[in-house]
Amino acid sequence: MSTAPAASASGAGWRQNLGHALMATVLTAIVVTPIFGLHLERAGVRTHIVPRWDMVGWACLIVFVVQLLHPWIFGRATRRLPRLALPALSARQNTVLLTLVLLVAVPWPFFAGRNAVDIATLAMIYVMLGLGLNVVVGFAGLLDLGFVGFYAVGAYTYALLFHWAGWSFWEALPLAGAAAALFGFVLGFPVLRLRGDYLAIVTLGFGEIIRLLLVNLTSFTGGPDGISSIPKPSVFGLEMARSPSVEGGTTFHQFFGLEFNSLHMVIFLYLMALLLAVVTLWISNRLIRMPIGRDWEALREDEIACRSLGLNPMSIKLSAFTLGAMFAGFGGAFFAARQGIVNPESFTFIESALILAIVVLGGMGSQVGVILAAILLTVLPEFAREFAEYRMLVFGLVMIVMMVWRPQGLLPMKRHHVEVT
Repeated sequence: MSTAPAASASGAGWRQNLGHALMATVLTAIVVTPIFGLHLERAGVRTHIVPRWDMVGWACLIVFVVQLLHPWIFGRATRRLPRLALPALSARQNTVLLTLVLLVAVPWPFFAGRNAVDIATLAMIYVMLGLGLNVVVGFAGLLDLGFVGFYAVGAYTYALLFHWAGWSFWEALPLAGAAAALFGFVLGFPVLRLRGDYLAIVTLGFGEIIRLLLVNLTSFTGGPDGISSIPKPSVFGLEMARSPSVEGGTTFHQFFGLEFNSLHMVIFLYLMALLLAVVTLWISNRLIRMPIGRDWEALREDEIACRSLGLNPMSIKLSAFTLGAMFAGFGGAFFAARQGIVNPESFTFIESALILAIVVLGGMGSQVGVILAAILLTVLPEFAREFAEYRMLVFGLVMIVMMVWRPQGLLPMKRHHVEVT
């Protein structure tokens, strides 16, 4: 007697899944058609649209089948498959692991190729940015979608100080961090009473405001063209160039009696980026062990309980925004020195999304996890340049898979707890 209701429920389930599958297929066709289905090809002075309906058809078919069979196949598979079992590392294990990585990272550029060292330098920049955003998102629990704005402030601070006042990198570096920290402090005031989605929207607007100001203040920032010819850092006042920029000066290779090699500058930039990343890690690690770090954790867990304990959420939020922005300012100044040019297109929302993805993928609050995620998201795309066109698509799929099987991140932070037996 129970077979009829079961069959009716099963039929209703199939009809519901069929409706969802058809809707998902229509949406897939709408999204995929302009991106992959219509290719622009030039023939002389004319541009022709070449349709690729086979790619659209395959994408729609895959989405339809997956959506239709998801409850029966993938639902059972996800219940049977164990979640990724990377363990949460203790503080001692983190220290040992980071020490081993550092021992390998210091001599590594002297044996690697130029391109590999250059990619590793970029990875160190994202490590700095990830650790800075980890203070705001991972420790304090404040969703920040405009972190790239502080990154831009640090980069343009050095660029403008050089362009208008002739300052060197080492003179401008502290001021770049201070300027970004000031912007973080100023941003903290409008968002003191905001949480969740509202906070994310305000910070997103802040990042876009910074970028638009850089574009429109043409006479001051150079507008869309930016500022070029930014000098590289010196080594104790010695330029790492073929010839000195000032008459009577001495370059690095002349002082040490070496033959000029452009690889020396690449190695030096990598070692300096590694040093800045280590300093950022050390400072943030010390901060979370101090009372201010405990305040951040209390704010992240429950703001109402935090207030009931006599803590001031306003000052805690301001401290998180200020310190996180300071690290972004240092990273921005180094980015400007490494690139030799800055323009507003280097500081779009995609950068903020990438930095936030590093924190989420590595594990919010986990410093080792953030470092691992920054290296992975920077290095892995370089091994698949032929799939650069589909980079963001693959990136989105990876994030979806992580949220399903490992929502706490690759290496989640091990929180201190007491068990009562």
